[in-house]
Amino acid sequence: MTIDLIAKVIIPIIVLVMTYIIKPLIEQKTTKEQRENINAWVKTAVAAAEQMHEAGLITIPKKEFVIQYINNKGINITEADLEILIEAAVEELNRAKKKKTE
Repeated sequence: MTIDLIAKVIIPIIVLVMTYIIKPLIEQKTTKEQRENINAWVKTAVAAAEQMHEAGLITIPKKEFVIQYINNKGINITEADLEILIEAAVEELNRAKKKKTE
């Protein structure tokens, strides 16, 4: 299995499974406003981590930065749920970057 295969096939499949199976489970535990708030903070943290990493401002892995940031905000979310939201935000960011270069 090559890295290219993983990046092009397996990761998108995992994101789809998380989006359509696990996301509804998260939605059952929170209000719409809470979900929107959490999702907005995760997207912001992912974008910030990407920029800070490119600028050399953070030395820890980007995902770890996002997890620490969300935890420091006092947002009550399980680690598994947070990882799902991070992966979805990264996928969205990557699609937006790809669209810009086309």
